[in-house]
Amino acid sequence: MLLYFIRHGQTDWNKDMRMQGQSDIPLNENGRESAIEAGKTLANTHIDLAFSSPLKRAKETAELVLAGRDIPIIEDKRIEEICFGICEGMRGRDENGQPVGCFAEFFAHPEQYQAPENGEDAKMLCARTWNFLEDITTREELQDKSILIATHGAALQSMMLWVNKQPICDFWKSGLKKNCSVTKVEVKDGQIKVLEEGEKQYTA
Repeated sequence: MLLYFIRHGQTDWNKDMRMQGQSDIPLNENGRESAIEAGKTLANTHIDLAFSSPLKRAKETAELVLAGRDIPIIEDKRIEEICFGICEGMRGRDENGQPVGCFAEFFAHPEQYQAPENGEDAKMLCARTWNFLEDITTREELQDKSILIATHGAALQSMMLWVNKQPICDFWKSGLKKNCSVTKVEVKDGQIKVLEEGEKQYTA
């Protein structure tokens, strides 16, 4: 099994450093163009099926990457972005790039992060994304498949913890993946190996 994780393309909220969470923000023009470029680069990569977060920015990224190819895209809420509750739409960093407000602890000490009202913490995010990965990687019918997974920044970070068998305190250790970057993971005979981690970034 080969897994191709892709973070969605840019949105206006990404550009403004606003924390989107599960707010359903669409791709901006740059995000769409980047997804199209990613699709061109992956055009000769065999992909059997795709799983996508139902949120517009991830689903549209998957659709643009796979445009013109008869590949099913299956929506799965388990790989939606972390929910920031009442803090969604707020800026996550100041002009110097430093985390601020209710997001400071999330970036500094994710294992201690307390979810805002109506939101999730990192443990809750990991519980559902890890459940997703354990599910698809143990399905017998998927063992020989190549699968695209269109998801989000924090959701992808949480899945990489599962891949690398790391604790939640290492949530940001590998660095936030860029928009439209691809991480390639091989799952074979019970072993998991990262072949490329966010090395390919497609920008318009």
